[in-house]
Amino acid sequence: MAFDLDGRRVWIAGHRGMVGGALCRRLGNENVTLLTADRRALDLRRQADVEAWVQANRPDVVVIAAAVVGGIKANDAYPVDFLYDNLAIQTNVVRASAEAGVSRLMVLGSSCIYPKHAEQPITEETLLTAPLEPTNQWYALSKIAAVKLAEAYRKQHGFNFISVVPTNLYGPGDNFDLDQGHVISALMRKIHEAKRDGRDEVEIWGTGSPQREFVYVDDAADGLVFLLRHYAALAPINLAGGEEVSIRQLADILAEIIGFRGRFKYLTDRPDGMPRKLLDGSAVAELGWRPHTTLKAGLTKTYRWFAETGGQGRVP
Repeated sequence: MAFDLDGRRVWIAGHRGMVGGALCRRLGNENVTLLTADRRALDLRRQADVEAWVQANRPDVVVIAAAVVGGIKANDAYPVDFLYDNLAIQTNVVRASAEAGVSRLMVLGSSCIYPKHAEQPITEETLLTAPLEPTNQWYALSKIAAVKLAEAYRKQHGFNFISVVPTNLYGPGDNFDLDQGHVISALMRKIHEAKRDGRDEVEIWGTGSPQREFVYVDDAADGLVFLLRHYAALAPINLAGGEEVSIRQLADILAEIIGFRGRFKYLTDRPDGMPRKLLDGSAVAELGWRPHTTLKAGLTKTYRWFAETGGQGRVP
């Protein structure tokens, strides 16, 4: 049976991030009470503070969208932040939610939790069957732990906790820092600044050959709300079904949108990451959900927002 969100108190942990912000926008259309806590008021890495906040605010539904995130460069430079901080955030929120008896909790995984050389498209059953991609192993390990912790609470205590593994997401509210951002946001900023400064060359890490699938963040938020209502199984479920392109193709699409007419220099001595990362979205499609924003339309919306705000403004 579908889980009824009507009248529920919903805590989006990480509401200031790209995914958390999109969830707040999407849930603004529902009859729910949104609960949020700014990081200056609540440090999710501190167990006692998290437990006290949850007991005081009594959410019915919790979505863990809070995380330390970034691309290959950031993962390589800050392994402690990506492993320890994410473990602490997720463990504290899951434990506090269980102790408060929340009705529903959703853990967000990441497509990087799957093996480096997983058969494509990647099914949920592939988890933990082979080694991870070394360039993002710290983040991946923390996310695997969160997925398994949600499973453990279901198995031992019967809680209605679920795990969702989104594919690569992008959109307004993303992190456009060149060191911390993922491929779309970092590449969009690089190309934008090259055009602005009159430069005719943009450097891109790797060969440009890796294949990636992308889903616009507001589509993803709609999918997450759909799964809150309609998914209740023990195993994680992929949130996928977007468009797959190579990094070279992505760069060309962004150049067209931004109006950059220079060239790209691929730094082939730098890591590519996983050669291909396409998630199998058949399970969520069978439940009745698919994304609807095309890649070019989503990138155009994202660039318009970035150009207007510098990547720092409020998302409408």
